[in-house]
Amino acid sequence: MLTAFARAFKTPDLRKKLLFTLGIIVVYRVGTHIPIPGVDYQNVQTCIDVAKGNQGLFGLVNMFSGGALLQITIFALGIMPYITASIILQLLTVVIPRLEALKKEGQAGTAKITQYTRYLTVALAILQGTGLVATARSGALFSGCPVASEIVPDQSIFVTITMVIVMTAGTAVVMWLGELITDRGIGNGMSILMFISIAATFPAALWAIKEQGSLADGWIEFGTVILVGLFMVGLVVFVEQAQRRIPVQYAKRMIGRRSYGGTSTYIPLKVNQAGVIPVIFASSLLYIPALIAQFSSGNSSWKTWIEAHLVQGDDPIYIALYFLLIVFFAFFYVAISFNPEEVADNMKKYGGFIPGIRAGRPTAEYLSYVLNRITWPGSLYLGLIALVPTMALVGFGANQNFPFGGTSILIIVGVGLETVKQIESQLQQRNYEGFLR
Repeated sequence: MLTAFARAFKTPDLRKKLLFTLGIIVVYRVGTHIPIPGVDYQNVQTCIDVAKGNQGLFGLVNMFSGGALLQITIFALGIMPYITASIILQLLTVVIPRLEALKKEGQAGTAKITQYTRYLTVALAILQGTGLVATARSGALFSGCPVASEIVPDQSIFVTITMVIVMTAGTAVVMWLGELITDRGIGNGMSILMFISIAATFPAALWAIKEQGSLADGWIEFGTVILVGLFMVGLVVFVEQAQRRIPVQYAKRMIGRRSYGGTSTYIPLKVNQAGVIPVIFASSLLYIPALIAQFSSGNSSWKTWIEAHLVQGDDPIYIALYFLLIVFFAFFYVAISFNPEEVADNMKKYGGFIPGIRAGRPTAEYLSYVLNRITWPGSLYLGLIALVPTMALVGFGANQNFPFGGTSILIIVGVGLETVKQIESQLQQRNYEGFLR
């Protein structure tokens, strides 16, 4: 990987792309530290120090924003509205025929879906920004902080609308920065911004573990966490690269005097076909009951039960529900993202077949059978990786935003592998060596 980056910096046009990407990253990180108008910055920092290690319900979103959410900056919402909009559009493509037709139209249809994604991102940013401002005004953003209700001193309508507009504009700027990286940088812009947001929280989280440790002034815990992180990175790389290759043979056809087909290829089915989406879905769904309980008044029995079992990550009921939801969403996402009938029909249309399997419906049934078989280990692997923060809670007394948690490590490794592959492919296009030199 380091060799690929070194060779990329030696290539003039790739060096310009890398430097442009680094410049956009610097702009993005600067924006995560600029507070929005109407916020008392001193009170925010006081509450962050009080709530350090216990970020509660907003820990996951704060991680995706690179720590900007709890500081209430112009990039407080980060890339989360775009991620949510992309997932919603991807799910609606299966349900709405119009979106499915646009997806099949090629580049023009993809551009139209991208435009819809942008509109939905802005709408979600307005909704989430309003919720964040209302939470900050009520003091619920930092539970237990004595000055939490004084974060927004002026609670007039004008100031509230200004805060929401600024955060929405910040989300639009983040979306624009990601598209700039995709168009003029090394590509995969949104994923790179997500990578940077998560990686930015690693040093502080690791140092907090060292400060909280008791063995050898915390260095034993620090070293153990580093070793666990390296092991997890190796495990994630191994599983993310694993795939089941189904051989496909194309029959030879004679059209005039020319021969077509007669080639062999394969369909790559990844073990973890769903990626990190099931973990995000499961985390978001489990946050909903706790969020409702936090904003509800009184001490009803259902609120007490939720606060006892669905708020703390080390509760057995929370662990079981989290694991089962990840497995369920893994199968659900694979079912809507990969259509065996469509793949079988396309193979039959172009004269392709799986050796030993008849074309058409038997091929679709075989693909569905194989996909279900490999999704089981993939979903179980996702569930186990996501439970690492829980084990950290028990073993090291770390917070629920353990630096090498399931969501963060899956995204960082996945984006890192994809970025390296893109750089290597661009290097091959510019430094191709044939058989004759």
